[in-house]
Amino acid sequence: MTVQIVPQIERDSIYKLIESGKRLDGRNFDEYRKIELDIGVYKRAEGSARVKIGNTMVACGIKLGEAIPYPDSPDEGTLTTTAELVPMASPTFQPGPPDENAIELARVVDRGIREAKTIDLKKLCITPGEKVKSVFVDTYVLDHDGNFMDAAALGAIVALWNATMKDGEKLPVSKKPIANTFVKIANKILLDPSLEEERVMEARLTVTTDELGNIVAMQKAAAGFWTPEEVMECVRIALRKGKELRKLLK
Repeated sequence: MTVQIVPQIERDSIYKLIESGKRLDGRNFDEYRKIELDIGVYKRAEGSARVKIGNTMVACGIKLGEAIPYPDSPDEGTLTTTAELVPMASPTFQPGPPDENAIELARVVDRGIREAKTIDLKKLCITPGEKVKSVFVDTYVLDHDGNFMDAAALGAIVALWNATMKDGEKLPVSKKPIANTFVKIANKILLDPSLEEERVMEARLTVTTDELGNIVAMQKAAAGFWTPEEVMECVRIALRKGKELRKLLK
């Protein structure tokens, strides 16, 4: 993703608005934009979903196959997560191999799924040490208007919960980790940043929680810092918002 130069007048305008307790789109600081979910939209995938958060749109697909298990987990299936920032989604996205932003996105999505133990990988073992089932989670950012991180993480979970194996059985999933992304601007904490807010953010933090109230993953980005008090505030909001977003998962 290319570096964006933000005019000082735009930066000052956003800062002044946030300092006054307001956002450009009128939302509260801890409020998401409208979220839309479409399930099973890609028939060639074993499971799929398309998620919109505001004008940000991400597609997720699940493909299943067979693989040789890893030596340190001979009786467990494998999980691979990839992410692509489609060039048509934003003028800042470039064609070619995944850049650091796509790699970070894939890692955040993967970590949330893996650390929450969303999939019972032992149930994907065919022959210990020889053959297991493999799960591929592919995410594509189709339209970027800020916070594709949460859209991708949500889409991946929705797609996994609706994935069906070749024998007609559902994929063995049991957890619903939810990622919540925050940015800090003018020492204020904002949930679900828009593109304009991301352009002037001081720091970004993604907190992934599960339904048991566990923090299963965290990811910090940008040059700014978070105080311990600010991190705990993000966690409190993430736990509350995680419960709300899980209600969207049928």
